[in-house]
Amino acid sequence: MIEISGLAKSYSRGAVKALDGIDLTIRDGEIFGFLGPNGAGKTTLIKLITGILNPDQGSIRINGRGIGEHPIECKMQIGYVPDDPNLFLRLTGLEYLNFMADIYLVPQEERQERIRSLLERFDLYDAAGDLIQSYSHGMKQKVVLIGALLHSPPVWILDEPMTGLDPRSSFTLKEMMREHADAGKTVFFSTHVLEVAERLCDRMAIINKGKIVFCGALEEIHEHFRGNQSLESLFLELTGDE
Repeated sequence: MIEISGLAKSYSRGAVKALDGIDLTIRDGEIFGFLGPNGAGKTTLIKLITGILNPDQGSIRINGRGIGEHPIECKMQIGYVPDDPNLFLRLTGLEYLNFMADIYLVPQEERQERIRSLLERFDLYDAAGDLIQSYSHGMKQKVVLIGALLHSPPVWILDEPMTGLDPRSSFTLKEMMREHADAGKTVFFSTHVLEVAERLCDRMAIINKGKIVFCGALEEIHEHFRGNQSLESLFLELTGDE
């Protein structure tokens, strides 16, 4: 579970307010989608949840523990895939995955089976011994995903995770997200692809100009607006200029 209360973040010495009083609860057992236009504050919020940035105000709790007070413990609970991952290009895929397993203290007797299983699931097994610099964009995205999930984290935080993935790998990831949520764990992901959010999410939040403009299931959005508009129409209405 992720609990966010009164979260605020500004840049340029307060001149740019990226987030303004965010309150959200992402429950166990659900896939939670996070939607918004470019510059709305999505990546800033994700970087605060993962401890990359510190908030100006407010609190974040990961499975009951405050990330400000217990940063390492909280980060060990998280599998994070950034929107623009940086990789060690002169490592092989396998070397990178063992490096990630070292960081997350995955025991030697467990890691090999996890690495093998995830490589096979994402159809990357045969390329694991190649240098990452030889990988396509989609292959790099796959190895980042595998590295983030190696330690079996209860909380998945995925920022545009399907960018660059081929259709089969996108299907695999969506399948894994559903399995993870159905096991009573947490999936929080941002996306610009509204059709994916509509099909996959149990609940979603829409952010615009640093504020949450709606949070709930898609059915609640339709009920709120008393119509049968598509998610695209509702998104444009909620994020349009007043």
